[in-house]
Amino acid sequence: MGSGSTLKFAVCEVLQFAGLCVPLFIVMQRFAVIVAKVKTSAQPPGDGSTAYWLIVASSIAYVTSTALLIWVPMKYMVFMKKKVFIGRKKWRPVALVYVILSTLPCFAFLIASSEVQINNNMKHDLFTELPVSLVLFSLVCIDIVERIRQCRLTGQANGVTRDADIATTALTHIAQVTPVVPITPAVPGAAVPEPAAPGSAVPGQAAAAAVPPAAGQTAAGAPPETNGAIPGIPGNPRIPFNMSAGGAACHLSPYTYTGPLRFLCASDARADVFVDGFMFWMDTVEMVRVAGHPLVFYSGWVFPIYIFSYLSCLRVVVMPHSPLLSSLGMVLQDLPFFFVRVGLVAFFGFVTPIFYLVKNLLVCLAFIYFNFMTKLRIFNTERMFF
Repeated sequence: MGSGSTLKFAVCEVLQFAGLCVPLFIVMQRFAVIVAKVKTSAQPPGDGSTAYWLIVASSIAYVTSTALLIWVPMKYMVFMKKKVFIGRKKWRPVALVYVILSTLPCFAFLIASSEVQINNNMKHDLFTELPVSLVLFSLVCIDIVERIRQCRLTGQANGVTRDADIATTALTHIAQVTPVVPITPAVPGAAVPEPAAPGSAVPGQAAAAAVPPAAGQTAAGAPPETNGAIPGIPGNPRIPFNMSAGGAACHLSPYTYTGPLRFLCASDARADVFVDGFMFWMDTVEMVRVAGHPLVFYSGWVFPIYIFSYLSCLRVVVMPHSPLLSSLGMVLQDLPFFFVRVGLVAFFGFVTPIFYLVKNLLVCLAFIYFNFMTKLRIFNTERMFF
């Protein structure tokens, strides 16, 4: 392992471990401050400093024990490529352990801080900006590190072997298509040509290849499908493609701009990982932000908000391009978020933007319509006339 790979490995591990520990320390320290203030202002007043240091010591003991007993052994088994962790490459054990060990306790202490202040008729701290933003930012960082650690961080992306976690427009393992040569009917009395030797050119094949395909036919001579797709090549037929040597790979290229402003068309999958990582959590961030509103924080609505926000965080366990991600996003995020936002608007007014409410509704309707209702005969226009 070279020095560059070792440095990248160390940085990734330090970032992930910091994302595990720092949010827990910050949230539990703020909770300890609230408990100390409640103890001090209670009648009769109690010892606030003892309660404060007891909670801080408990947080240190929790982080130490979970790191030694769960985090480090799990990391060892992942990098030793145990089959139970990376055999199928359909889930991410590091993300699952992080959501259970860090995000769940942080959300639990956020709810506890609200309940402690409500039960004592006090309003000391809303737990608004720093702790909540730190918890979600650490979750985003864990997601990004897991997706980009398999890539080179130097050089261009053209020579990078891309992992299944990162989106790519390269289609590999496409078999080479053998051209179809029309068979000339035999003429009585004519000599029958002998079969060509393996690897030799078939007579007339070069001439047939030089003739451009007729309108409505593909390069192989087969007519296109009804939807315009070329048989054997998935994707949009209107997008030109470049076949590599031997027909082993197909690289989609929507367009190539060679003008003076071609630098504006720059694109790299490694940079897109950061964009996707933050966009993936925008709805959850907005939902958790609503819990920091004074009217909402000192009410019972913090329970459904943090519970459903935590359930939406479980989507990170699935691979970024897994087929399950679409259904999990609808079941764990958009559907429950829609009902929670309807209740928030009904009880507290427009504490949450209508934009996200409409987004949740349209995503749920689109998922149900295009995945289930279009299979019905009344919505299947292709079968109405057969």
